Amino acid sequence: MTTAAVSWPRSAGPLELRLPTPELLERVLVWRNRPEVTRWLLRTEVDPVAFTNTWLAGVEDPLDHSAVALDGGEVVGTASLWITDAMGQSHVDQGPWRRAEAGIGYLVDPACAGRGYATAMARALLDLAVDELGVHRVTAGCFADNTASWRVMEKLGMRREQHGLRDSWHAELGWVDGYTYAILAEEWRDRRAVLDR
Repeated sequence: MTTAAVSWPRSAGPLELRLPTPELLERVLVWRNRPEVTRWLLRTEVDPVAFTNTWLAGVEDPLDHSAVALDGGEVVGTASLWITDAMGQSHVDQGPWRRAEAGIGYLVDPACAGRGYATAMARALLDLAVDELGVHRVTAGCFADNTASWRVMEKLGMRREQHGLRDSWHAELGWVDGYTYAILAEEWRDRRAVLDR
């Protein structure tokens, strides 16, 4: 089960993850709507007010554990984690499938690309999901052509579970392939031990 008792700020390798504030989100919006950022996002351009309100509302949501990533005082990205039910038979009201899955996402300021920030954020999200929130499984997805994103997932040991043939609509490219990755809690613990060596 998830809990609201997650402490912030928290470390993510060289980064610090902090709960969103209006000031931090204003700094994210400096680069968030740029074409090189929105190219691989499902939600392309966002209205600044709606974006800020949604992120701030998530602070009080026990199923939303999203943060802004900073290196020193510089805002370099965002890290998102949301809790969902896994597939399960609905007649078991309090079954172990309730709140057993997390989805993760990460976004890096293009000026900071290539520094390992996405990997650091994704790793911190996996740790949070497995160690503190106690989920059974974590998933992530991307357009198949977003090589930088799926390389992060593979580097961390996530398994490509789905390659959807032209299952994803892209405004510029039309129907494109999509990938879904996942890792079980016990797989992440084993993978993390290897990464820590």
